[in-house]
Amino acid sequence: MAVRGSRGAVSGGGATERLRVEILGPVRVRRGTTVLDVGPVRRRAVLVALVLRRGSPVGYEQLLDDVWGTQLPGSGHRVLPSYVFALRKALDPQGAGPGASVIRGGGGGYRFVLDDLELDTAELEAHTRAARRAKEAGDLATATDRFAAALALFEGEPLAGLPGPFARGERQLLAERRGMLRAGRLECLVGLGRAGETLDELSALTAADPLNEPMLGLRMRALYAVERQGDALRAFAAMRVRLAHELGVDPGPQLQRVHEAVLRRDDAFLLGGPPARPARARRPVNDLPGAVGHIEGRARELDLLTAPVPDDTVSLTAVDGTAGVGKSTLVLHAARRLRADYPDGCLYADLRAHSEEQQSLAPQRVLRKLLRSLGEPNSEALSDLDELTAAWRTATNSLRLLLVLDDAASARQVAPLLPAGPGSRVLVTSRRRMVELDAGLRITLEPLAAGGAAALLRHLVGEERADNEPEAMGELVRLCDGLPLALRIVGARLQTRPTWTPAFLVERMGGGEDRLAELSAGNRSVEAAFRLSYDQLPPPLQRGFRVLGLAPTAEVDKLVSAAMLGCPPAEAENVLEGLVDVSLLQQPGPGRYRFHDLVRAHARRLARTAPGEHSPARSALLRLYLDAGRLASDWGPGGFPTGPQPTGTLFSDWQHAERWLDAAGAGLPDVVAYAAALGEADHACWIAEALTDHFLRRGHYHELRTTLGTALAHADEATDLRMAPALRSNMGMADIYQGRFTEAHAWFTSALELSRRNGEVREEARALAGLGAVALNLGRGEDAIPQLTTALNLSEGVADNWLTGMALSLLGSVHHHYGRVEAALDCFGLAYAHAETSGRPNLLSQALFCIGEVHLGQGRRREAYNMFRRALDLVARSAPTFQQAFLLTRLGTAQETTDPDNALSLHHEALAVHEQLDPLKEPQYNRLEMDIHCRLGQTYATSGRFHEGLEQFLAALAVPGSETHVFEYARAEAGLATCRAV
Repeated sequence: MAVRGSRGAVSGGGATERLRVEILGPVRVRRGTTVLDVGPVRRRAVLVALVLRRGSPVGYEQLLDDVWGTQLPGSGHRVLPSYVFALRKALDPQGAGPGASVIRGGGGGYRFVLDDLELDTAELEAHTRAARRAKEAGDLATATDRFAAALALFEGEPLAGLPGPFARGERQLLAERRGMLRAGRLECLVGLGRAGETLDELSALTAADPLNEPMLGLRMRALYAVERQGDALRAFAAMRVRLAHELGVDPGPQLQRVHEAVLRRDDAFLLGGPPARPARARRPVNDLPGAVGHIEGRARELDLLTAPVPDDTVSLTAVDGTAGVGKSTLVLHAARRLRADYPDGCLYADLRAHSEEQQSLAPQRVLRKLLRSLGEPNSEALSDLDELTAAWRTATNSLRLLLVLDDAASARQVAPLLPAGPGSRVLVTSRRRMVELDAGLRITLEPLAAGGAAALLRHLVGEERADNEPEAMGELVRLCDGLPLALRIVGARLQTRPTWTPAFLVERMGGGEDRLAELSAGNRSVEAAFRLSYDQLPPPLQRGFRVLGLAPTAEVDKLVSAAMLGCPPAEAENVLEGLVDVSLLQQPGPGRYRFHDLVRAHARRLARTAPGEHSPARSALLRLYLDAGRLASDWGPGGFPTGPQPTGTLFSDWQHAERWLDAAGAGLPDVVAYAAALGEADHACWIAEALTDHFLRRGHYHELRTTLGTALAHADEATDLRMAPALRSNMGMADIYQGRFTEAHAWFTSALELSRRNGEVREEARALAGLGAVALNLGRGEDAIPQLTTALNLSEGVADNWLTGMALSLLGSVHHHYGRVEAALDCFGLAYAHAETSGRPNLLSQALFCIGEVHLGQGRRREAYNMFRRALDLVARSAPTFQQAFLLTRLGTAQETTDPDNALSLHHEALAVHEQLDPLKEPQYNRLEMDIHCRLGQTYATSGRFHEGLEQFLAALAVPGSETHVFEYARAEAGLATCRAV
């Protein structure tokens, strides 16, 4: 791996000093006492966007949006590795490689490692919490000191000068935080009898924000404290006129209360904080249910639900999720933790939105129940919703309550039930996402992760019984797919049937839809819970739920839905979002939708009630994937002479189809298996063939082999005779990409025999080209010439430009290998001309790369650089790939004598791209790493920096399995000897 240079400081004992990032002013970074130079403002903006994500990965597109907004750089995300490389160079301690860097790459983005990181915002939060605790305890002197300490951390405008939407948003949030701290400190000073010290600052703050009612209320209290009652009343009158003129509203109830207190000369309220609540004759009520089920795997959500909230407003938290995901259990656990913080009472109401036995409760009934719980008289005499709501808000105005509203149907049902007392907290659960509610926190509860699900089931079944059959217990967890209700039912069935073993229940549950029949115990049933959600849907969403349950992949999007539902994408998206809103679909990412495994089983059972929907939905779905694969393929229309041609109705162009396939990801092999299971052998083969180029370019070899294997098993059933040889050639291509040349030779030989027997000229040409490629890779270039020449003639005869260009590129590589430079350039030039007819980037970039290699070998570095740069521009439009790293390091070699600094940057950028590749999917991963290190070492040595060159050659030799890559190993050994000899 790469050994990076360091700008970090190390203590005398060898331990790396802590890194500190300061953002409450101009961005500064220190290691110990040393200020680190992290570069210009844009680079600082990248750093801040990573650091303030608290260790979470940040995708390339998100990072570009954060820092550049709509003014994206022309090179797209290719600009990011150079920024990250410079930041690593500045921030990493001595000797840290990529695996130990503070910025880690992978998965299409970067993340900042928070180990041993200090943030000034963490100090800010600590001081703020301490100030609030002291203030709540009545210790205003300590609170004042803590507020002052927090404010002292600000050194001017936060994130001063940083560009981009992310910095702008954080700057606004920090400015608001600063304003709240100033208000808190000033309020404490007023409470301490030091109002005179606050007047100048309060005057400035209210002038800067003339519509800020809380700030004006505090200024009125301060004016009253220094016996300027008239000024306080005039300030209120001016605010009332301003609000009416600019917003058309009256002052809010809190400011009106201050106004009334000034009129009444209420010293207790104005000078000593809010008046003490009168002693209550009644005991505090606790309506929380006594029995709360065991909980596992919800530590993060519990922490969010029980985190401190502002004490001057009513806090509302909404928890949504699918049926049986454990919303009620989670919220009640949180409520039991919080109840000591709410001395005026803890109230609970089951709103019954999804009850089999009882109807959903109207707000009037709930309000009467809540008022009775508080001991309010005459609540039964009220029937009008407005009257009950007013009575409830009056009753709760001076109380600090915790209210749990379980299983809500809608925001309209919840809104009248919100208490009025400042500091009260409301926890609402619902299967719907009630976007109309003004919630301070929203939690969408997902099914349990594997660890939490296993722990819950082990608790229910008993440790001894569970440990006797760990494999069966793991299978039960998988069959329940993390749904707590399903896990509890499984646990109950095993608890009440001591002779049953976990393995026996696994056998009964089987798979697919059969699971639902077993997930029932007493009056609890997973399917019944789902059915209640489905029954409340309007007909279009019910149809969408049934039809989408037929999809073969775990995830769908609006194009899949549009095809299956036979409607425009916008209409399909409305159906998807409607199902998300009622928690029958999950949304793992923007534009992606997923059924929980058990919910999908329920959808498929419901689909049986409407068999007429099946055939058109499935046919349209298979056509969608076939169109996408063929449109996105570099092979072009001539590469698929049989089967339906793409209509392009749902894809704007081939790039759109390519992006769509990228998003579909690992679900693509399931589509081919789905087609085969339906008896659609032709579609299974056509789709597998169409996806081959996509899988090869992405390095998804396992997915490709799975797909082709499924299709080949049904190729003899297909009516399209071209498929049998075509799929074998595709298998051969996969073997060539993975360096399995003996296996590739067998596949191409079989494809050649079948194509000649069936008279498939195009497939004969492809098989011959494949055999030529095998011979070339095995070092038998002269043997490849007759095969490639025949393939070239045949492909020209069938007007297959992609295959013609590929045959020419391979012939050119043979000529280049044997030193026939002009013949090689002629072949590569013709290959480029054929690639231009389709305009697809990959064959174009390959031809340009080959031309560049010839120029580089001849010492024509400028010409080589131009070819490599054009090739890189073509392939850099997609996610980081092998080709990008490959071309970047060759660009570096092309410039090592003319611009060594830029050459070094290009090599380092190549290493950064290489880090983001998946070694399990890229068989040449280690070889490429060795190649980059060798080229980087050579560039250092050419620049006279032999020590750094030596480090790179050592890094090449340290790559796992380096001795198996003979050419690169020899280059590294030779470079090492050269550097040591100096």
